[in-house]
Amino acid sequence: MGSLLLIIIYIAFISLGLPDSILGSAWPSMYPELDVPISYAGILSMIIAAGTIFSSIFAAKLIQKWGTGLITLCSVSLTAIALTGFGTASSFTQLILWAIPYGLGAGSVDAGLNNFAAIHYQVRHLNWLHCFWGVGATLGPCIMGTLLTRGMNWQSGYLVIAIIQVLLSLVLLLSLPLWKKAVHSSSNLPSDPKSSPSCSTKNSLSLCNSFLLKGTWQVMIIFFCYCTIESTTGLWAGSYLAIHRGIDPQTAAQWVAIFYLGITLGRFFCGWATFWFSNQRLIQSGLILICAGSTLLTFSGGSSFWLGGLILIGLGCAPIFPGMLHQTPERFGTDHSQSIMGIQMASGYMGTTLMPPFFGILAEKMSLSLLPYYLLINLLLMGIIIWMLGTPTKVSKSDSTN
Repeated sequence: MGSLLLIIIYIAFISLGLPDSILGSAWPSMYPELDVPISYAGILSMIIAAGTIFSSIFAAKLIQKWGTGLITLCSVSLTAIALTGFGTASSFTQLILWAIPYGLGAGSVDAGLNNFAAIHYQVRHLNWLHCFWGVGATLGPCIMGTLLTRGMNWQSGYLVIAIIQVLLSLVLLLSLPLWKKAVHSSSNLPSDPKSSPSCSTKNSLSLCNSFLLKGTWQVMIIFFCYCTIESTTGLWAGSYLAIHRGIDPQTAAQWVAIFYLGITLGRFFCGWATFWFSNQRLIQSGLILICAGSTLLTFSGGSSFWLGGLILIGLGCAPIFPGMLHQTPERFGTDHSQSIMGIQMASGYMGTTLMPPFFGILAEKMSLSLLPYYLLINLLLMGIIIWMLGTPTKVSKSDSTN
């Protein structure tokens, strides 16, 4: 049963990735048809991420009441409905309305699945799970780019992805009994809270007390900066290549897919690399690769530099997010990890909400050429905080029981 549930969780991570990457790949085709400025992609991104922040913050209480399985099912279903709305929309106002459930569907499932995996499975599984997120994130732009290349509109791409989400929802519905059995078996897991004087096991889900834990604000900054780098690249790399570098929009959309493919392949190999390298060492390697990739985007030598830069940024992103997530129970204790996980997700999505739109304003007022420098500034701040935090002291072995 445990192995079958793990397979279901892998499938669920595909559903998480599918909607995350399609706006950036479709936007070069969307904004002329909708007759809106290019920067309006930031508005949609902001609304989607705001909904995700809201649902992430309350994820701990929702999961405590209804369980991870049911919350995952409801969230994926809500996302499928929102994608259908995008696929039938004919105006920017309609997209704004559908962006609300689009975002709400992502937050709770993201926090819940990540915490479940961080507690129950080893770090290599978390890398592979996020590799499957990358499978979904790669498929999204591939589907959109293929349909655009064949002369179909961007609405068709959203509808195809909505159908895939519906099928994944059916799989999750059939898997609900497995989640209930997992809840009973997890009651035997050890509890190792890392409490501050103001926090206890009894009130571990309190947001107020969670903010008082040592290291909370530092990890919030890390997730904020990381999600800024990933989401800004995903949203604006297509426009950067098409408008600033002169690549046709269809090719630019496919290159955005290659960026997500870099994340996907990177996480696959990082799962195996954990047999020989520590989690912290992989995170540090990711920072170096992002720096190299962002630097390549500044070169004017030709398309090979820009494509290589996107691949390196994707490979660099690969170990950071799952690696930091897996450190959550180690750094804060399993009793606090679900609440902290929600805070981390919310902080990450704040970066997704605020920073890509802010770059859109910079691009409109100044130049799209600022993209790689924008990424490097966030990378520097994230690297400093990771270096200051260091490797967490492991307080629970519950993640290695499976």
